[in-house]
Amino acid sequence: MTSNTLLQRINQQQFLRNLRNKLLTLHSCLLQIERIAYEQVRGRVTSAELLRLVISDEQFAWLHRISEMVVQIDEMLAADEPLALEDIQNLITQARNLIVPSEEGSVFAKKYYAALQSEPSVVMAHSDLLQLLASK
Repeated sequence: MTSNTLLQRINQQQFLRNLRNKLLTLHSCLLQIERIAYEQVRGRVTSAELLRLVISDEQFAWLHRISEMVVQIDEMLAADEPLALEDIQNLITQARNLIVPSEEGSVFAKKYYAALQSEPSVVMAHSDLLQLLASK
C-alpha cells in the first residue's frame, strides 16, 4: 500500500467519523425536541421508556432516517475492505438529500423544517453538518 493510498483511507475514515458525530449531534437535538413534545402531552418518561418510544412509537419514527444513516456509517467503518469512493459519495448525497427542510415535503422534511424554525441547537447542528458535507 502506498503512502497516498494509506493517507486517502485515513482521510476517508476520519470524514466518516466526523459525519457520524455530526449526525448524532443533530439526532440528539431533534430527539430532545420530540421528547419535550411527547412529554407535554403524555407526561415525563424515563430514559428506558424513551428508548422504547424511539424504537416503536410513531411520533419518533421520522428520526429513524438519521439512525439508519449512522448505522450505515458504522458498517462502513467496521468493514475490512477499503471503502470505495463511490460508496462515500453516495452516502454524502444521501445525507445532503436527507437534511433538506421543507414545509411541504416528506414527514421528515416537514418536521425538520419545524425544528429548524424553533430550536437554535438544531440550526447549529444543521450548519455544522452542512459545513462538513460542503468540504467534500
